[in-house]
Amino acid sequence: MGHEAIVLLGVNHKTTPLAVREKLALSGGYEEPLARLRRLSGLAEYYLLSTCNRVEILFTCHDPGQMRREVLDLMFAGNVTREEVAECIYTFENEEAVRHLFMVASSLDSMIVGESQILGQLKDAFRHASEQKTSGQILNKLLHKSFTVAKRVRTETRIGASAVSISYAAVELGRKIFGDLKGKRVMLIGAGEMAELAAEHLVGQGVAGVVVANRTLERAMNLAKRFNGRAVGLDELVEQLLHVDIIVSSTGARELILHKKDVASIMRRRRNQPLFFIDIAVPRDLDPEINELDNVYLYDIDDLNNVVEMNKEQRDQEAIKARRIVEEETLKFSHWLDSMQVTPTIVELRAAAEAICRAELAKTLPRLNGISAGEQKSIERMAASIVGKMLHNPMKYLKSDHHCADQEQRISTVRNLFNLDESNHAGKND
Repeated sequence: MGHEAIVLLGVNHKTTPLAVREKLALSGGYEEPLARLRRLSGLAEYYLLSTCNRVEILFTCHDPGQMRREVLDLMFAGNVTREEVAECIYTFENEEAVRHLFMVASSLDSMIVGESQILGQLKDAFRHASEQKTSGQILNKLLHKSFTVAKRVRTETRIGASAVSISYAAVELGRKIFGDLKGKRVMLIGAGEMAELAAEHLVGQGVAGVVVANRTLERAMNLAKRFNGRAVGLDELVEQLLHVDIIVSSTGARELILHKKDVASIMRRRRNQPLFFIDIAVPRDLDPEINELDNVYLYDIDDLNNVVEMNKEQRDQEAIKARRIVEEETLKFSHWLDSMQVTPTIVELRAAAEAICRAELAKTLPRLNGISAGEQKSIERMAASIVGKMLHNPMKYLKSDHHCADQEQRISTVRNLFNLDESNHAGKND
């Protein structure tokens, strides 16, 4: 009896070194891996999620131990030993699998908690499973529910609202100063990784153009090409301040590269249009006194770190709320699964009782000579009512939690009492 087990196997950035993740045979596109999983006859329904940070297979089956081994062998196709994989793979069953999926969908299991990309990746993976008809009644319901959970977390918490990286904090401060960053122009001084990340975030906000100023013109040209921007030498720096709104500086210079007097002269020519400086260099690139000028905003790495720390605290608070939502939805889904498990027994019990009722009426009614159609209807109604009342307590016993017996025991008891498996007994070994 009982529904199939729900099993989730996975590797992700937290548990599995890249060297092992690279050996996965079930990463890349979806069609070919789903077709390979189809060869495993023990899988009832299955679905595969593959992103740069994780690969997860969710499936239903009757023999979780056996299918875990078969799916793992297929996942790595002999590229690594079972021992190597045993350390890295995480396995969840039933309620734990449901909870983990909801955590992933809500981005509570992501590298950056609160990022919104994972939900799109989940939906894309589900679309492939649907098209290949590899997911059925249980996984369809479960995956749709995971999208609802993610939506609840987004709506009811502010988990995705705060910047939790230095480069994104810079963008958030820029938005506070300018309102909208669309149409603003950015200059990167230096071609380091932090400046590059900040530029990526700024370009994502729709800035109009990027200028890269660097000591080595070739490096400036390479980075500018990435953002469809242009390159200039460091000696053109002050003049370029006329044409930009946001400056991100991260050179390796030992001395300050821009002083208060340089910026003051430019501000007159800019007619006091605001300038926003982000100094993420250590030691600092920009003269702290620049901040004293009107309409000039200068933030250094400590300021950005403070924003990030505040946001992390806020996000951790929001994550507590988000986990409570996941917990609620996991319980709701478990109740739905339990009702699925009990439904066949309820249907069979009712059918068996009604069959007895019909058989007895068929024997008795022909012997009652001279009764009217109305009287016959009354007898039929009475028989149906007796059946309903007799079944009331067994049905209640099946549906409600019981301190002495878990659901499977209760189902088994009712099936034995009412002999519902009589036709199958010969083939049963358990």
